[in-house]
Amino acid sequence: MTPDAIAERIAARLDGREPRALLTLGSGLGGLAADLVDPVAMPFAEVGLPDTTVPGHEGRLLAGTLEGVEVLCQQGRVHLYEGRDVGEVVAAVRAAAALGVETFVPTNAAGGIGAGQPGDPEPGDLMLIADHVNLTGENPLIGLPTPHFVDLTDAYDPALRAAARAAAEEAGEALREGVYAGLTGPSFETPAEIAWLRGIGVEAVGMSTVAEVIAARDAGLRVVGFSLLTNVHLPGGSHTDHEEVMDVGAQAGPRLAAVLRRLLPRL
Repeated sequence: MTPDAIAERIAARLDGREPRALLTLGSGLGGLAADLVDPVAMPFAEVGLPDTTVPGHEGRLLAGTLEGVEVLCQQGRVHLYEGRDVGEVVAAVRAAAALGVETFVPTNAAGGIGAGQPGDPEPGDLMLIADHVNLTGENPLIGLPTPHFVDLTDAYDPALRAAARAAAEEAGEALREGVYAGLTGPSFETPAEIAWLRGIGVEAVGMSTVAEVIAARDAGLRVVGFSLLTNVHLPGGSHTDHEEVMDVGAQAGPRLAAVLRRLLPRL
């Protein structure tokens, strides 16, 4: 389905609501949706969005009010590693833009990259995304009817990042800031890949977000994004699995939710 057709299906369920922001909740982070006031739940399939197969991703949109702001919450997302094409990965973002949403707030669970030094990230740290490296080999702008040459210099809006830092301070939460690298997965990275990522200045690595942000900027949305660091890659290699990602996400998710609740009125 086209973004406009999906947006029409969503609009029919909104009862006049006009969401200002789309929040995409990554692995283990879906609990924030429980705080919505007067929510309307829309399973992805019911509104024409591709469904997810990943544990920890509910696969539904919720519309409601959070801290006095009308929002759409994307409770889970689809990924390239599920066999989806990049157009399906960004379908919710494009539909939200067609609805008139102005701001995109992606969150993800990611692996932090440390150097075995003081100040390294730790599991449970929150990271504000300052920039990204797209290593997926995909771009949602390829194949559009006319070329879309989108400037990504400030893909992650500087003013919104400043607002996020103020929200974190108000919440009493430490907020790292760094570069996120998006890979396809679903395999986790090798020690050699992590060493290379460390060398080019990447602080966190995951399997989502970058295509969504490109599509959001193409649609004119402002973006402020967050990674919840569920594990840390150190020199020589560090073992991890999806269960660890889920466990740490569940433990630290409420802390990120506290920051987001204080950020929303600042959007």
